Amino acid sequence: MKNKNEQKFPLWGLGSNIPNFITTLNLFAGCLAIYYGFRGNYELVFLFVLLAAVFDFADGLAARLLHAYSPMGKELDSLADVVSFGVAPGVLVLSLLTQSELPYWVAFAGFIIPVFSALRLAKFNIDERQTSSFIGLPTPANALFWVGLGFSYSEILIANPWYILAFTVIFSGFLVSELPMFSLKFKNLKWKDNSVQFIFLAISLLLIVFFNLNALSLIIAWYIVFSIIMHFLKTGKT
Repeated sequence: MKNKNEQKFPLWGLGSNIPNFITTLNLFAGCLAIYYGFRGNYELVFLFVLLAAVFDFADGLAARLLHAYSPMGKELDSLADVVSFGVAPGVLVLSLLTQSELPYWVAFAGFIIPVFSALRLAKFNIDERQTSSFIGLPTPANALFWVGLGFSYSEILIANPWYILAFTVIFSGFLVSELPMFSLKFKNLKWKDNSVQFIFLAISLLLIVFFNLNALSLIIAWYIVFSIIMHFLKTGKT
């Protein structure tokens, strides 16, 4: 017997497969980012991880619009995210550290990022608290922070590799932390229900105006700082 999705999209269950197809585009973009990461082309790493993030958003949107949720889709999404938002930024960090004056084996610290990204995604899949917000830093946000750094500040980081190692430890900790972080999902367009999202987007827009494409890593840092501020304000009221 056909399910509802197959009845609505009779062409071999096309409707239920559209989100999964978009997820595979996320995965493919992540593979390209890894390739260019090994080649030290941080501009294209930036481009393909950003593209992977767009596909990551689009597959969830397509699943909601088509009511095409499936256990396979959930697993495929996590596997794609490990590649695009775990391995890709890890390779970028490895590439940066390889060019520094530190011993060659220190560069393998970059692979801490995919390890903690996988832990984060596994935790997310079984954590029922993360339906409308996040607990810990989402993997796409962590990846965008790293590709933003690589795109804008690679020369500074190569000359100061200890910054890379410090950020690796700090942001890997954020991935698996218990820090509540808000989602950019809007309930409606009312200020009262979405004031946090509006404030975040307004400051992010100012950062883009002043720093252009160099603003990406700054926006992710602002997201973390604002989440911490909102957490303390909320706990202070209780």
